Order: sequence, then C-alpha cells, then structure tokens
Amino acid sequence: MRAVLVDCRFDVLDPAGGLKLYLEGHAPGAAFLDVDADLADLSVSDAGRHPLPSAERFAEAAGWAGIANEALVVAYGNGAERLWWLLRHFGHEAVGVVDWRGPWRTGQEEIEPAAFTPREREGDTIDAEELLERLGDPRLAILDARSPERWRGEVEPIDPVAGRIPGALNAYPGLPLPDVGDREVAVYCGSGIAACTTLLDLHRAGVEGRLYPGSWSEWCRRDLPGERG
Repeated sequence: MRAVLVDCRFDVLDPAGGLKLYLEGHAPGAAFLDVDADLADLSVSDAGRHPLPSAERFAEAAGWAGIANEALVVAYGNGAERLWWLLRHFGHEAVGVVDWRGPWRTGQEEIEPAAFTPREREGDTIDAEELLERLGDPRLAILDARSPERWRGEVEPIDPVAGRIPGALNAYPGLPLPDVGDREVAVYCGSGIAACTTLLDLHRAGVEGRLYPGSWSEWCRRDLPGERG
C-alpha cells in the first residue's frame, strides 16, 4: 500500500494562508489540499460557510493530491480531520491524522495524479431539518465543537449571531468529551471543519457520530432556535 502525505493547514481569516504555509515549509513529498477550494464547495449557497463537496469534486481534488483508492493517506495540519472525515464519507478507510513536526521542505512538490473513485456513505450526516425536528429528543446527543465561549454565546467572531443549538453540549477539541452514553450523536461547529476533529475523537473512543455540515453558520442564518448561557 502506497502512503500519501497531505498537508491540510489553513487559516480561517486568510484564504491564501494555508498554501503560503505549505510553500514556506511542508513534509517532504506532501501534497496540499485547500480547505476552501478542495475540502468544501464554496459555490453552494445557503449551506453554511464550508458546504460539503460533491463526490465528483472531491474525487478530482483527491486525485490531484495523488490519492488512489488503494493508498494509505496520512494527513496533517488543522484541516487534516476534515480530510479524514471526507475520505471515510467517500468510502476510503485507510487514512490517519498525525501531528507533523518535521523535517520540512520548501516550495511546490510535483505530485503524480491518481484516480480516486468515490463510494459515498449514507447515514454519517444530519441536516438542519432533522435536528430541528429532534430538538429535545433524549435519544440524540448534540455536540458543539466550538470554543467554550462561543458555545456559551459570549462571543461570536465570525458568524452574525452568537449562541448554540438548544440542548447542545460543548465538545471543544482538546477538552474531555461529554458522556453521550448509548445515544446517537450529532456534531457541529461553526462551519463543519472543527466538528471533524471532535468526530475523530469520538471515533477513537469507539463512538461514531454524524456531521451537521451546515453547522452554526447555516443554523443561525436561517433564524432557527438558539440559546445562550
């Protein structure tokens, strides 16, 4: 099995920041996938800040990064968990996330393109309509992967409204996971990126959650119920 390294660093406030970091220094041989351009589809309207890419769009990006269906993918950077989730969503299980600390190489790599055939999974996402219908459902745990102060609604530096989905528990990456028992789990964040980190943490704990791709950026713009405190 051939290993493929992928740099997924990004800066939410600077769309060009991830590529800049990559060119300044990356793991030798690593490809670069951009969170905005490759791991989302910003042409989709009214679906949050980072809508999921279509199977065709993701397959093209994966192929240009040298990811074939038989490859072992090793991703790093603050968007690595998003790539981990998308690869599994499109049927590719051989993927891991690492904290790359060097060595580093500058400049652009020449990546040999590969063919990636997506096999989209069902049941690993949840949409706003189902969440709205199931608010208060004791069988469902809703986890918010944003920082505690954003979850409490004290600050909101990016989206137009502060607050959280009613009943959501805070599950900020790096903090202990809430006890979800044997409930179904839905995870969201601001736009569906950090939520993938929490989903990976859950996966490592033996729990498979569902991603709400639109996340708070979609929910609040639709004027759906929220709470603070």
